[in-house]
Amino acid sequence: MKSSFIEEGPARTLVLGTLANSVGNGVFLTCSALYFIRIVGFSPAELGLGLSIAGVAGLFAGVPFGHLADRRGPRGTAAALLILAGLATAAYLTTDSYPLFVVIAFLYALFERGAHAARQALIPAVLSGESLVRVRAKVRVVTNAGVSAGAALGGLALLWDTKAAYQLTFAGNALSFVVCGLLFLRLPAVPPSPERAPGEPRLAVLRDTPYAVLALINMVMLLHIPILEVILPLWIALRTDAPHSLTAVLLLFNTLAVVALQVPVTKKIDALEPAVRAFRVAGVVLLACCAAFALSAGRGAVTATAVLVVAAALHVHGEMVQSAGSWLIGYELAPADKQGQYQGLFNTGIAAVQMFGPVSLTLLLIDWGRPGWLVLGAVFLAGGLSMAPAVRWAQRRRATADAAGATPVTAV
Repeated sequence: MKSSFIEEGPARTLVLGTLANSVGNGVFLTCSALYFIRIVGFSPAELGLGLSIAGVAGLFAGVPFGHLADRRGPRGTAAALLILAGLATAAYLTTDSYPLFVVIAFLYALFERGAHAARQALIPAVLSGESLVRVRAKVRVVTNAGVSAGAALGGLALLWDTKAAYQLTFAGNALSFVVCGLLFLRLPAVPPSPERAPGEPRLAVLRDTPYAVLALINMVMLLHIPILEVILPLWIALRTDAPHSLTAVLLLFNTLAVVALQVPVTKKIDALEPAVRAFRVAGVVLLACCAAFALSAGRGAVTATAVLVVAAALHVHGEMVQSAGSWLIGYELAPADKQGQYQGLFNTGIAAVQMFGPVSLTLLLIDWGRPGWLVLGAVFLAGGLSMAPAVRWAQRRRATADAAGATPVTAV
C-alpha cells in the first residue's frame, strides 16, 4: 500500500479532480440561495419550487446516464457531463427570468447527477482490487475537505454581499466542473462495454430485483445525511438548551473526523463479509445515535451539550462505516460490464434522500420529538440487519446470471 495520501497514477487524478470540483461545490452551496433571493429577486418559495423540480431530474438521471457511460465509455461520458454541468452553472448568471432559471436548474441537476453516475463507473474501470475501496474512501475525504474549504471561501462572498462577489462564486464552481472533467480525460482510456446479448434488456438493472433491494436498504441508511445537514440545527435550537453555536462545532467535528478516520476505517472493509458486518455495526451505532439525540431533549445546557457530542460521535462513526460497506457492496454485486447503470441506481438513494429526507425527518423528529428518534433508530437497525440476507439473495442472482467462466463472489 502506498504511504502517501494521494498516491500515484489514476488514483491521484481521481482525487485531484474530485478535490477541485468539491471546492467549487462548497462555494456554490454556501452562496447560491442568497444570490437567487437577494440579487436575482426570487422569493424563497419560488426558489424551493424550482430546486424541487430540478431534483426530479437528479433523481432519475443516474440509470440512463450510467448506461450511457457503459455504452460510450465512462471516461469520456464523465468528462462531457462534468463540462456540461459547468456550463449550466455559468448559465445561471445570464438570466433573472424564473422560467429560464427552472430550465437551467433542471439541466444542471441532470448533468451533475449523470456525471456522478458516470464517475462511479469510471472508478472501478481504472482501479482494481484493494485500491478500489481505499481510493473511494480518499475521494470521500477530499470531498468533505473540499466542500469545507469552499464554504470558507463562500463565507467571504457572504461577507462582501455584493452581486460581483456572488457571481464570482458561480464562475468558480463552473470552472471547478471543467477542471475536473479535463483532469478525468487524463485517466486511461476505458473501452465501452460489449453489445448486449440478443433478448437482454437495455437497462438490465431495472430487472435485477435483488440489487434494487440493496439500493433501497442503502437509501434507508443514508437517512443519516439530513440528520446533520438539516435536523441538527433545528433540534438544538428548538428542543434543547444547548447553545446554538454548538451546531457549527459539531459540523466541524464531523468534517474533521471523516478527514482523519475515513481511510483507516475503510482498511478493514475489503470484502463482502466485512462490508455486510459494517452495515450491522452501522445499524446498531446509528440506533444509539438516535437514542442519544432523544435523551438530549429537555436537558440543561451542560448535560444537553455533553449528550449531543456523544450523539455526533456515534453519528460520524455510523456514517463512515456505512459508507465504506456500501461502496464495496455496490461495486462487487454489479456486473463488470454494467457498472454505470448499476452505480446509477445504487447512488440514486443520495438524490432521493436529499429530496424527501429533510421534510420527512423534520416531521418525524422535530414535530414528534423523542418517539420519532426511537422510530428512526429502529429503521436504521432494521436496515443494517437486513443487508446480509439481501446480499445473499443478490449473490445467488449474480451466480445464476454470470457466465460459466466468471469469477464467483465469496458467499457471506
